[in-house]
Amino acid sequence: MGAGGEEALPPTRSQEKRWTKAIRNRLAVWVREQALPTVERGLARNGFAARLRAEGERLHVDYDPMFDDDGFVRPTVIAEFGARSTGEPREPRPVACDAAAFAPGIVFPAARPSVMRAERTFWEKATSMHVFCLRRKGRGDRLSRHWRDVARLDNAGIVQNALADRELGFAVARRKAVFFVENAADGRRIDYAAAISGGLRLVPTGSALDALAADYAQMLENGMLLGDEDPFDKILERCADIERRANAL
Repeated sequence: MGAGGEEALPPTRSQEKRWTKAIRNRLAVWVREQALPTVERGLARNGFAARLRAEGERLHVDYDPMFDDDGFVRPTVIAEFGARSTGEPREPRPVACDAAAFAPGIVFPAARPSVMRAERTFWEKATSMHVFCLRRKGRGDRLSRHWRDVARLDNAGIVQNALADRELGFAVARRKAVFFVENAADGRRIDYAAAISGGLRLVPTGSALDALAADYAQMLENGMLLGDEDPFDKILERCADIERRANAL
């Protein structure tokens, strides 16, 4: 963070490249020399058998599955670290195991970590969805969850709060404009600020839409989501409504 609490950003494009290179190099070293041995000790202390490997900014925890590998749910937990987002604003939130409600005789661990507020999560996801819509191409592998998550955030009232906090949206836009430069299908640079100020796109078309629908169907088929999920067309309707509300403000 910079002076006064504002998010620090590189002043020029050349500085951005230097920052990005330094961040990636230092983060990869941290994952390999700090995160990996810490997780390794924790697994050994609790008697869990797993194999760890560090690949750049990601830590892979490979385990022996109890069921056959269906190709979608892989026997790997991936912890992906990043240093190009501040994670602010944040607040402590309780975290409990979903299985606890179904096994009252078992005590599951709980925690209260400090996590990024869901309003920023919305703007992070919404701007990524915006990019996918404008690029109008690309694989939808494991991306449809963002559309589902945004619909769920709307159910919880988070989206309305995020839309009211437009400055938070612009903070996300400023950072993404520096560290996540993307081009639209027509070759023009994607303007993240436009997504916050009346030009948000959340509903893809053509092959991009088909790819997302297929990805969502596979997630349902492989049990990645709970059984009370909406069909994908309903999720798109909700996202279209969010898009309309965001752009009308």
